[in-house]
Amino acid sequence: MKTLKFKLYQHKRNRYLKGMINASGVIYNHCIALHKRYYRMWGKHLSCAKLQSHIAKLRKRNSFWQSVGSQAVQDICQRIDQAYQLFFKHNKKGVRPPGFKKVKKYKSFTLKQAGYKFLGGNRVKIGSRVYQYWNSREIEGKIKTLTIKRTPLGELFMVVVVDSIDEPKIKFTTSKIAGFDFGLKTFLTCSDGSKIESPQFFKQSLNAIRIANRHHSKKLKGDAPNVANASLSSNRERARKNLARAYEDIANRRSDWFWKLAHDLTNRFDVLCFETLNLKGMKRLWGRKISDLALRDFLDILEWVALKKGKLVVYIDQRYPSSKTCYCCGHVLESLDLSVRRWRCPSCLSVNDRDENASLNIKRVGSSTLGVGDVRQSQTAISV
Repeated sequence: MKTLKFKLYQHKRNRYLKGMINASGVIYNHCIALHKRYYRMWGKHLSCAKLQSHIAKLRKRNSFWQSVGSQAVQDICQRIDQAYQLFFKHNKKGVRPPGFKKVKKYKSFTLKQAGYKFLGGNRVKIGSRVYQYWNSREIEGKIKTLTIKRTPLGELFMVVVVDSIDEPKIKFTTSKIAGFDFGLKTFLTCSDGSKIESPQFFKQSLNAIRIANRHHSKKLKGDAPNVANASLSSNRERARKNLARAYEDIANRRSDWFWKLAHDLTNRFDVLCFETLNLKGMKRLWGRKISDLALRDFLDILEWVALKKGKLVVYIDQRYPSSKTCYCCGHVLESLDLSVRRWRCPSCLSVNDRDENASLNIKRVGSSTLGVGDVRQSQTAISV
């Protein structure tokens, strides 16, 4: 599968799409309420088929709900059912059941086979109205789903999922393999000795975020339809958008840096070895620093770029003591405090840098997990 994202032109008719998203939010909350009521009455989980059948009957009597396509309503029921299945399976790991959402913060609805039609150029028909979008790339392949997403700034994007073109087989072009170790101060330490510092985009913009947040919190809410309260409400909405714009700027800069870094690494190496991470545990220890690094987002982008270029991303078990194992002789320390950045091996007396030693061990273990066919292809060119 391949996902393409297009921005819709700003137009007054976009209010119909925003109304469909609001209606989807109302249906979502109603489905959550039905799930909770059904469990209180019968002590059982409400199946997706029963929920879809009941919502279809209610939709016939509600004109507001009819603004959302039937397939979009079915997708909402399927999303909720999948969320409950994950909760039943992983509730002991801290996964929570789906809950209510504010309608104005509800983000999207999804259409599958029907409800939309591409008219050529940069026009798409959704429902009975035609919308224009920034046609930044051609849509190739069979379209599977179309999703309309709303950002906190009120902008609309169209996300199209298509059948991907045949995935390329793994091809070794640079004949190099590398291991990488994540860090707090140094984003990545490579086994070839190079280091990539983290820009820490959130930390750079923290003062601007605090100022925008303070301005938003000081604005009063205005709910009554008189002129004074309307002015208060518009001021608060303007402050909210300024805060959302600051967060969006951080996310865009971070994403741009991730894409450039992923292309750079895949151009330099054919096999990239990483260690799996316990992000929840790391967030409990370091909190905002881990969120600012966004390690999972970077790995998702890297996997996509590697797949597109025919490169390989390998993961090793997080329980492997990569930092405590001496790369020269294989001696394993009993304990190694996080404050210790360099240590001397008691066996071979070599001095090891914590991050560089870990990246070398990750490279060695990761290369050992390659398939036999991959090793035969690269055994003459790749030195491990």
